[in-house]
Amino acid sequence: MSVLTVIDGIPLFSTVQEALIWGKARRLNGVHQHTYNNQIGYMGGASHSIAVRGSDELREQTTRREVPISNNGSGNTGGY
Repeated sequence: MSVLTVIDGIPLFSTVQEALIWGKARRLNGVHQHTYNNQIGYMGGASHSIAVRGSDELREQTTRREVPISNNGSGNTGGY
């Protein structure tokens, strides 16, 4: 993948295809453009706010909570 830069945590790609693949993995449709160093780049999602919101929602859905391991008599519960 050819990432030009990252804006608000979202990668800006040099090709539409890369942006579409990134967006599809996050259940986003379409792409939008940004200009970076006088080059047009492509970001997944029909708009910037949709891309950021979609990425945040996916991150929330996939964040796992750590659950301590039950005490097996060693005195270590797996917690921190």
